[in-house]
Amino acid sequence: MSPTEPKELRTGWTTGTCASAAAKAAAILLTSSKLPSSVEVELPSGKRVTFAVEDSGDGGAVVVKDAGDDPDCTDGARMTVHARELQGTHELVFRAGDGIGTVTKPGLGLPIGAPAINPIPSKMIALAVREVTSTGLELTFSVPGGKEMAQRTTNARLGITGGISILGTTGVVRPFSTAAYRASVVQQINVAAAQNEKTIVLATGSRSEALAIRLFPELDPVCFVEVGDFTGVGLRSAAKMGAEKIIWVGMVGKISKLANEVMMTHFHRSDLNNEVLLEAAKRAGSSYPVIEAATATNTARHFFETCVDQNDLAPLELLCQMAKKACESHISKPISLEVIMVDFDGQKVIARA
Repeated sequence: MSPTEPKELRTGWTTGTCASAAAKAAAILLTSSKLPSSVEVELPSGKRVTFAVEDSGDGGAVVVKDAGDDPDCTDGARMTVHARELQGTHELVFRAGDGIGTVTKPGLGLPIGAPAINPIPSKMIALAVREVTSTGLELTFSVPGGKEMAQRTTNARLGITGGISILGTTGVVRPFSTAAYRASVVQQINVAAAQNEKTIVLATGSRSEALAIRLFPELDPVCFVEVGDFTGVGLRSAAKMGAEKIIWVGMVGKISKLANEVMMTHFHRSDLNNEVLLEAAKRAGSSYPVIEAATATNTARHFFETCVDQNDLAPLELLCQMAKKACESHISKPISLEVIMVDFDGQKVIARA
């Protein structure tokens, strides 16, 4: 590979995979009184992988999470499991120890009061432990520093308190996984729906979301969903879950793409269509500087800044109207929908429709 070629990003392991490995090691320790130096577990794909095991120092087994090249806040987490035999049963009971979240709201597909261990990781854990023993066990999962890690996630909004979740559908973390982000959008909307919330606010990023929260203080925090580039997924999920009103909040670049009926707005997936900007400028009867800015560069920001400088917000309002119409067509369902354009600092509303 030449120095100019991009390095292939390294995959990692989900908290679910690490939990299954730590649980198997803890079961081995309980049944043999000896902690293994490594364990092998099976992924949902059927592939088997091996993990190094460390001693927790208090009778538990530790597997350190390696998230690969993904910017995962749980990278380096010391997934720890303590096992205790349950007499007279073959049941496996999972407990949330320090740093593992507990479910407090409906909508996650898990019982309220249960540890935040998703269904596929639960199956992986059970499969790994049953390779060791068929006896009943109580397995307590913990992660030192898990409460602090969880502050960088949406867990609190989803009703998961006390720490991180044990997640994963494939067992493998793929760097910057669009599938994972997409799944998180759907999950957040499911939780809002389970609480019978009828208004969903879709924001494209942290600045847009922060402004949206200030704009609509009457809404429960669970109503606000950071969709990133997945506007289409957010719209369809909200409609499917029975939302009566959808408010979309974002900046001019993504609004321009929505106006062009592009619902997956990542810059790698969709280039800016300058004709949309030009159409808005002409329909608004804008001055020459604004019309020229529509096709001057391949960024919508230049057009936005020119409109603001010229004190001509009509083209931006038209873009919001065009985006709103495209979003309404995308969900094909009569739902009240509003599109709000914010500035690049996420401090004020510039246009809305």
